[in-house]
Amino acid sequence: MSQVFHRHCHTPLRTAVLGDGVYLYDQHGKAYLDASGGAAVSCLGHSHAGVRAALHKQIDQLAYAHSSFFTTEVAETLATRLTARAPGDLNHVYFLSGGSEAVEAALKLARQYFVERGENQRGRFVARRQSYHGNTLGALAVGGNAWRRAPFAPLLTHAEHIAPCYAYRDCKPGESLFDYGQRVANELEQCLLTVGPETVIAFVAEPVVGATAGALTAVEGYFKRIREICDRYGVLLILDEVMCGMGRTGTLFAHEQEGIEADIVTIAKGLGAGYQPIGAMLASDRIYDTIANGSGFFQHGHTYMAHATAMAGSLAVLDALEQEQILARVNPMGEALMTRLLDRFGEHPHIGDIRGRGLFQALELVHDRDSKRPFDPRSKLDSRIKNAAMERGLMCYPMAGTIDGHRGHHILLAPPFIIEESQLDELVDKLYDTVQQVCAEAVSEYPDAV
Repeated sequence: MSQVFHRHCHTPLRTAVLGDGVYLYDQHGKAYLDASGGAAVSCLGHSHAGVRAALHKQIDQLAYAHSSFFTTEVAETLATRLTARAPGDLNHVYFLSGGSEAVEAALKLARQYFVERGENQRGRFVARRQSYHGNTLGALAVGGNAWRRAPFAPLLTHAEHIAPCYAYRDCKPGESLFDYGQRVANELEQCLLTVGPETVIAFVAEPVVGATAGALTAVEGYFKRIREICDRYGVLLILDEVMCGMGRTGTLFAHEQEGIEADIVTIAKGLGAGYQPIGAMLASDRIYDTIANGSGFFQHGHTYMAHATAMAGSLAVLDALEQEQILARVNPMGEALMTRLLDRFGEHPHIGDIRGRGLFQALELVHDRDSKRPFDPRSKLDSRIKNAAMERGLMCYPMAGTIDGHRGHHILLAPPFIIEESQLDELVDKLYDTVQQVCAEAVSEYPDAV
């Protein structure tokens, strides 16, 4: 019996012993094509020589120095590199150890910004349903993942939640995509006017929604309207790029493709590519200057923030993305993946939508394609797909609750950027066999769609 407190007490896990390129190997030598990058983390695969060498070099020189006593050259260099590539005036980086920590830091910084301005009445956040911003209590509170929130609801601070931009489900007949996007974006203004815009700190959103809704992109014009509303009412815009950022959608920062600038952005996952735990929050000049010219002290911190070894690993990841032209592969390989998914699943009776950007794509599963009705939640389609795919040597990221936290399923794909076209063929073949098997079983067991 394992003494590790695993995520699920009744699901035995394989033991990973080796990572090589886009594959992981278990204790029996079986290979698994990592089509999800773990959780959209392993953008460089599992054996990048440059990152491993940088980590060894940093450990030999200086593994750790507490950030209240020292800065390090690697932290300063990484911050300079990130801010030089960030849109707008996101010129200040606060380093942490993961995505949830980055979101917590963003929420606290946004609140302190208004405190330093004398606007103490601002104490609430607005976010979207079917979103996910992390598992710590503050991040969970602003997130709109109903299933994850439910057990901890008494502990969560209140946040307002408006509709996601989910055209496949919510665009009305005869409504253009642009008009639909404006309509749901305007829900933010309606919410602000209802609660009082002077009480709101920020609107929080993922530029491309990750695990909760499956690579869900906004329609054109949606985020520009969101930015206009935030500016009109003096509300900050916090963009959570923990899963969709760092090249995953084809640009280093996902919101570059929306033509907007954020006040605060959070990143993680692909920032370290899985080689070391790391996250970061980037803040605009306006926010930093308010703190610097006020108290001068951000009342927040963690023991391992700006960890020297993690900084060195992430710097090597950026080097690989840019100097080895790996980031340049994302859009071409994403197009190749989308082409294959459309060819194999485009008319599939149980695939309702195929969506995403770059190497961040998803299939939405439906019991009935014409009506878009979801599978019965009792089918546990997500866990069955995960298990069946693993048996075939494929790692993908199926999730339940795509529609409302309880109904609806999708499969998220986020393979390493180094994946080759022959490996895309392997991915789609194994995924197709998995979907065929599991959906057929689910329809047989639960023939009445809900």
